[in-house]
Amino acid sequence: MNQISGRDSFRQAVFCDETLQQFDACYPEQARVLDHAMTSHDLLTLEALARLGTALPKASVEYNPGDLPVGIKPEDVPDNGMTIGDTIRTIDRSASWAVLKNIEQMPEYEALLLSLLAEIRPILEAKTGKMLKPQGFIFVSSPNAVTPYHFDPEHNILLQLRGEKWMTTFPAGDARFAADEIHEGYHVGGHRNLVWQDDFEAEGTRHHLTPGKAIFVPVMAPHHVKNGPEPSISLSITWRSDWSFEEADARAFNGWLRKRGITPEAPGRFPARSKAKALAWRVLRKVGFS
Repeated sequence: MNQISGRDSFRQAVFCDETLQQFDACYPEQARVLDHAMTSHDLLTLEALARLGTALPKASVEYNPGDLPVGIKPEDVPDNGMTIGDTIRTIDRSASWAVLKNIEQMPEYEALLLSLLAEIRPILEAKTGKMLKPQGFIFVSSPNAVTPYHFDPEHNILLQLRGEKWMTTFPAGDARFAADEIHEGYHVGGHRNLVWQDDFEAEGTRHHLTPGKAIFVPVMAPHHVKNGPEPSISLSITWRSDWSFEEADARAFNGWLRKRGITPEAPGRFPARSKAKALAWRVLRKVGFS
């Protein structure tokens, strides 16, 4: 495995007691802006991130022009014509957006991720059970870059480290903003980008993120992001839970039912559980009937 220099771990507490109380109050279903104390780290400079992007497997790197509309089909996203290293090193003028996925593949970044998650682990495990599949993502964005309207399957806290951005979030599980059929398709290999309608904007909640601010985003909560006038670096720390995996598998099973002419009821949001449908999908998948 490639090694990237940097400190082995982050020792100072990043989330203060007040922030932990706020997280406890919003987790797992309400998006909320939080405070954090990680203003700098030698693994998170532009040069370190350019090296990380080059070292990661190709499948773990995504980058494209940043001047995209909020709603765009995945197949319509163009290439920016640069390498990932050059994209990040020149992010102030490359008019691009980049994400480095699964940074825990590198030991130094894994240590950083786990040290941050350790601070919130008692709170989240008290509500949604054992913390599963910890993953980290780093977003590097040019001025005014746009991350299109999408959702993600993980519980997520995004820490803003440099620059500013505005994230607009929408309620998770509301079929107005992401139809049940889109959820079902996503969990069997569909894309995370969603169908945007301009009248959604008035019903979203706009959150302003600056260095020292973070935001908790619930599982599958639709959102889009607009970067400010300066380059931006954000670190996303994510995890899964038994509940989130059940919800995902129940959605996939509903898609299987829908293909057979049945209109299924959507899984309930937390604390509702979907054990029966999740088990049914896991059995179908195991025997190859999915």
